[in-house]
Amino acid sequence: QVQLVESGGGLVQAGGSLRLSCAASGRTFNSYNMGWFRQAPGKDREFVAGISWSGGSANYADSVKGRFTISRDNAKNTVYLQMNSLKPEDTAVYYCAAALSGRGYGYWGPGTQVTVSS
Repeated sequence: QVQLVESGGGLVQAGGSLRLSCAASGRTFNSYNMGWFRQAPGKDREFVAGISWSGGSANYADSVKGRFTISRDNAKNTVYLQMNSLKPEDTAVYYCAAALSGRGYGYWGPGTQVTVSS
């Protein structure tokens, strides 16, 4: 199993940047594909970005392509989400999630709030 804890959220003005981190416990972090999701008030949770266990491939929601970058450091058991050119519509609670290959995201962190002011 893996336990996840996000950090790095906060309040930022539109056009600004934040970097979220997700620290994972356990010795098998590099067995998991990792993802970032977000949930805005009154909306469903949505996929933001995902990265393979090796870091060799990544994919993004259309709404964040070109602005957000997901990366991981398997030596530090950490996955990151660099968010640039933030918009008010990026305001949400951001969640880190882990998935074993061929399975859905079964492990979730508690989330971190990101608020973008206009």
